[in-house]
Parts: sequence; structure tokens; C-alpha cells
Amino acid sequence: MAQKKELRRQFEEMPIEAGIYEVQNTENQKIFIGKTPNLKTLNGMKHILNMGANNNKELQADWNHFGQEAFTFTILEVLAKNDDPSFNEKKALEQLEEKWLSDKQPFGERGYNRRTKA
Repeated sequence: MAQKKELRRQFEEMPIEAGIYEVQNTENQKIFIGKTPNLKTLNGMKHILNMGANNNKELQADWNHFGQEAFTFTILEVLAKNDDPSFNEKKALEQLEEKWLSDKQPFGERGYNRRTKA
């Protein structure tokens, strides 16, 4: 019980960090690149996938087919903190995501992301 309380305390003390993450299907090598204002929420994404409620239907279908064990979650980049009052974290996170989408190209046969219309 003490170990569980200690792990919870450590989790709560972790700073909230925004960043870019990758979900990889180790069976077919397809990837999903995503962004989040709180990287702590990645466990919540696993929970949503386990419940069958993820909005990305293709990712959800593969999760259901291959199972949780076939997927890895990796933090690709943490958004650098910026104390400038004019800093727009949401916009900076979107730009960071675009950089990773451009680099990894997780579209079509390579991944679960969809191209956005310009």
C-alpha cells in the first residue's frame, strides 16, 4: 500500500508538460502522431482504446484486432517551456506536431493520421 501511495505522489508531482507522441503498431509498423497539452494523459488514451471509444476508427480497429500488447507509446518531443507572456502554447504545439507529421509521414499505408486540407 505504501508503494502505491508513493507512486501516486510521484505522479502528482511530475510537471505537466505538453508534447508530441507516437503510437506504433509493432505488427504492421503503422504509426499515429499526436499532440497533447499534458503528456500524463497518454494512459487515458490507452484506456479509451481499451474501451473501444477512440475517434480514430482505423487505429481503434487495429487495437481491437492486435491487442494492446502490439502497440508502443513513445514521447517524441516535449514542448520547451517559455515564460514570454505572448507565447501561445497551443500554436507552438500545433507547429511541433506539423514538424513531426512532415518528418514521419504517418499517412495512408504508413500510419493512422489523415492529411489536413490546406
